[in-house]
Amino acid sequence: MIIGIIVGIVIVVLILAIIGMYNSLVQAKIKVNNAWSQIDVQLQRRFDLIPNFIEIVKGYMTHEKETFEKIAELRTSWSNTNNVSEKAMLDNQLSESLKTIMAVSENYPELKANQNFSELSEELRNTENKISFSRQFYNDAVTIYNTKLQVFPSNIIAGIFHFTAHDLFSAESDEARKNVKVDFGSNS
Repeated sequence: MIIGIIVGIVIVVLILAIIGMYNSLVQAKIKVNNAWSQIDVQLQRRFDLIPNFIEIVKGYMTHEKETFEKIAELRTSWSNTNNVSEKAMLDNQLSESLKTIMAVSENYPELKANQNFSELSEELRNTENKISFSRQFYNDAVTIYNTKLQVFPSNIIAGIFHFTAHDLFSAESDEARKNVKVDFGSNS
């Protein structure tokens, strides 16, 4: 009788532990999905700002046609993918194209003095900051989740219920890892 009670208690404790680990994995996965959604929202916001920004800049920088075309292609590719790795790659390519435009704009004092250019530049700068924070939040959530997938005993539960690891959002190139200073100050 006592052995039956002890076995019953052990079984109940094991079942509760399994439920706890499963729920912890589900919560971590939801947090990763939420973190990705935050990045996605900010990246979409940046893509939405770009057409207006390009229209303002185009009038001043007619020889940057190739860069403008590349940005248009990136926007199309962006809307056609839901893969984190592909979106990260497209984001890095877009950042490089925007850096080119920002750097070249330094040669156009009339452009820097344009009120719409200043406002859109500020919006893009704020969006870039939000993207950076969102990436960090995402990577933190993915690291926690992926760790749960690897540590014992939750790795057993993860394997049983087919939880899969997520990719971190990372810079694709050494160039993308460099700090770039862009200053749209009023001193021309």
